Amino acid sequence: MEMLHHDYRSALGSFLNYMLIERNFSANTRESYSNDLRRYLLFMQQHSRAMEVIKTHHIEEFMGELYAIGLEASSIARNISAIRSFHKFLVLEHALGTNPAENIHQPKKAHYLPSVLTVEEIIRLLAAPDAQNPPGKYDLRDKAMLELLYATGVRVSELINIRQQSLYLDAGFVRIFGKGAKERLVPVGSSAIAWIRRYQAELRLALVQRNSDDYLFLNARGIKLSRMALFTMVQKYALMAGIEKNISPHTFRHTFATHLLEGGADLRAVQEMLGHRSIVTTQIYTHIDRSFIKEVHKSFHPRG
Repeated sequence: MEMLHHDYRSALGSFLNYMLIERNFSANTRESYSNDLRRYLLFMQQHSRAMEVIKTHHIEEFMGELYAIGLEASSIARNISAIRSFHKFLVLEHALGTNPAENIHQPKKAHYLPSVLTVEEIIRLLAAPDAQNPPGKYDLRDKAMLELLYATGVRVSELINIRQQSLYLDAGFVRIFGKGAKERLVPVGSSAIAWIRRYQAELRLALVQRNSDDYLFLNARGIKLSRMALFTMVQKYALMAGIEKNISPHTFRHTFATHLLEGGADLRAVQEMLGHRSIVTTQIYTHIDRSFIKEVHKSFHPRG
C-alpha cells in the first residue's frame, strides 16, 4: 500500500491518539476512522494538496469518488463524520486556522445508493446454487457466474460478454472490455477461479454449439446469456438465500467495492478494478502497476 507523507501521517497519528485518550472511542471505530482517513489523505496527497490548502470543494471531490464507486450509504456517512472530526481536531490543536469540512453535511436518504450485501449475506447467496434439491442442470454455471460477479465487480454487460480467451486464470486476472471500448485487467480470487475451471470442464463442454463464439457463459441454446437471464438468476438465488433486500446483478458491483474499501483498500486500486477512474486521477496516474492491484485484491477481498 502507498505510504502517507510524514505530515499527513503525523496528523493522523495525533488524531487517533486523541480518539483513544481524550474521547475513549471503541477500537472498531478507531480502526474504521483510520482506514477512512488514510484513504482520504492519500487522495489529497495524490493531488499534491498540503493540509493547509485543502478546501471544501476538494473534500466534496473526494466524496464524489466514493459515491461514484457505490460505497454503502452508512459507510459514506461514517467517512463524512471521520473527515469532519479530523479537521475539527486540527483546528482545536491550532494546526489549521479553519475547518474546510465544517459545511460538509450528511446526505439525504433519497440520495442513497442501492442495497449492499453484508459479507454474511453474500456468502449465503454464493452458496445458494449448491443447496438446490434436486440439483439443477445449470447450477455449476450459475455458481461460477455469481462467484465471478463478486470477485470482480464487473457490470452486467461486461460479464455476459466475457470470452474464454480473456481469462488469464493462471495469472489470476480476467480482461474486461468496458464502456467506451476501454480494456482493463481485473484480479480474480482463488474461489472464483476454481468454480470457473470446474464449470468449463464439466458443463460448458456440454453446452457449446457451433455458434457459441467462445463466450464463457452459455445458455441452453449454446449462446451467451441475456441481461434478463442474469437478472432472473440473481433474483432466484437471493430468494433461496432468504435475502430480503431488493437486489440485482449490479448489487454485486456495489458490494464488491464496499467490501474492499471497508477493509482498507486503496481508492485508486478499486477505481481501476471497476473501470471507474475519474478524469483528474487519470491525468495524474496513466498506469497502475498490476502487481499492486492484485495485492490489494488479495489483501482486502473476502474471497481473495
